[in-house]
Amino acid sequence: MRSSTRVRLIETADAAPIAAHRVRDVEAFRPWEPAQPADYFTPEGQAERIEGLLAGYRAGTVWPGVVLADDQVIGQVTVGGILPQPHLRRGSVGYWIASVAQNRGHAGNAVGLALRVMTDELGLHRAEASTNLENLPSQRVLRRNGFTPYGVAHSAIFLDGSWRDGLLWERILGD
Repeated sequence: MRSSTRVRLIETADAAPIAAHRVRDVEAFRPWEPAQPADYFTPEGQAERIEGLLAGYRAGTVWPGVVLADDQVIGQVTVGGILPQPHLRRGSVGYWIASVAQNRGHAGNAVGLALRVMTDELGLHRAEASTNLENLPSQRVLRRNGFTPYGVAHSAIFLDGSWRDGLLWERILGD
């Protein structure tokens, strides 16, 4: 039976399950994410990070969500860099799904739900995202959700010991 995917605003109580996923998946995510300090992988470190995300939410600069399958936290989807000004109205989508829940459609569903939040709740006009050039699974998730690539950000992020290029993605919301 295929489980359904939901998203909701992150809560401090999500720190322990997120930390457990991040500890288990540290090697799997190494090529795609920047190195983190040791406390990032603890429930306390995640609780502190979540508090910062929620402060950003209250300030209107981020919408931090968790991805749920069968009411269990299996990942995160975040709309960051929110620019709500009438002449901009955009945000950038980022996401990850725990390895134990991958290849079941959760990432694509979560991004689709985040796009709905961006349109209906946040009133945004444009969605942006960035992927590592080699991250083909993430690129498939974005394509399935109507994103198109529009450029390369050269030497944009330091990952796994070297500067990497990022593929930039966009989608006009409401289309």
